[in-house]
Amino acid sequence: MISPKRKVLSSLSSVAAALTLTVATAFSYAQDAPPATAAPAAVVAPAITQVGEMASVPAPVLGARAWLSLDMNSGQVIAAHNLDERIEPASLTKIMAAYLVFEALESKRLTLEQTVHVSENAWRTEGSRMFIKPNSQVSVHDLLQGLIVQSGNDATVALAEAIAGSESAFVALMNEEAARQGLNDTNFVNSPGLPHPDHLTTVRDLAKLASNLISRFPQYVHYYSQKEYTYNDIKQNNRNRLLWADSTVDGLKTGHTKSAGYCLIATAERDERRVLTVLVGAASDSARAENSLKLLNWSFQNFDTVKLYDNERAMVTARVWEGEVETVGLGSNAPVWVTVPRGKADQVRPVAEYGQPLIAPLSKGTRVGEVSLSLDGHVLRSEPLHVLADVPQAGFFSRIIDKARLMFE
Repeated sequence: MISPKRKVLSSLSSVAAALTLTVATAFSYAQDAPPATAAPAAVVAPAITQVGEMASVPAPVLGARAWLSLDMNSGQVIAAHNLDERIEPASLTKIMAAYLVFEALESKRLTLEQTVHVSENAWRTEGSRMFIKPNSQVSVHDLLQGLIVQSGNDATVALAEAIAGSESAFVALMNEEAARQGLNDTNFVNSPGLPHPDHLTTVRDLAKLASNLISRFPQYVHYYSQKEYTYNDIKQNNRNRLLWADSTVDGLKTGHTKSAGYCLIATAERDERRVLTVLVGAASDSARAENSLKLLNWSFQNFDTVKLYDNERAMVTARVWEGEVETVGLGSNAPVWVTVPRGKADQVRPVAEYGQPLIAPLSKGTRVGEVSLSLDGHVLRSEPLHVLADVPQAGFFSRIIDKARLMFE
């Protein structure tokens, strides 16, 4: 079952203490009009390197149109092929449909025990089916199993109508949520994932959506590890073969149409580390399972994910001007994790870039720059750099002294 929280993999305090921190300053101070607060340095963001490109063992050759491997602890894309090519998601669309159902459950607009009227429209939906009967009443709990385990298009439309009144209105909600999550290359036309030339997404967007669902709704994602479900005396197996092939796999969703090919979003947790893979356009059911398992195994076996910093631990101590104190810690608001080739965690080097001078008053949480985590000169990820404590403005004479000092800096 998917853990409701990301767990700490290792303390690494001794590693972090040994890291060399380089500070690149960006001066933009005007003597007669000093800024009241710090502003982020105008620094061009460094290009992010996929850590898979640095592995001694290359990524496996996969028979798929597009694919991606994501480490959920660090949020890093380990490796990908055709990352931003727009593709048909088929029933992977149902991850967004389920996301909105879970959201409705959390906001109490639905309950699992509540029964839903099955319309003629839902009953007639083509494709994979749960085999619900028209004009019947079916519980949300049963329909969720039909949507997720059986990939029932009829169950999906029934839930869409229960939430939004009509499928078209529900699709509008799907696209609103896609925009909110920053799924910039995604457009939904229907709720189950039936073929349509404008129903498109990318493996990058699908990975982001699936990761958000797992992180936000851990209490509901047990449905994705359910191997079978019987409704109306018809037993159907979950189409995700990896649930039987590997005990660490606990989700997530299959998809298939003639035009999209065979698709699978898979996720597994091993040694408190979670990896998610997206694979679309495989030639067969067995091929999508075999290729997804290859990608999962390669991602786990050749990389480490480590926590470099706890949240609100100072990555750098910065000079403050015109404040009641002379220094303040800068760091991240959240724990900082990084995925690296196996055995190279102690070689990561953070480089902090922040606007100077830092002029008091400063408020805790103010973003002043960013820190990049690099390995062998390649940036693996970047994180915002925030002020970790309030710094009140000093008295008049102390400020005058600091203004004078700044003139000669």
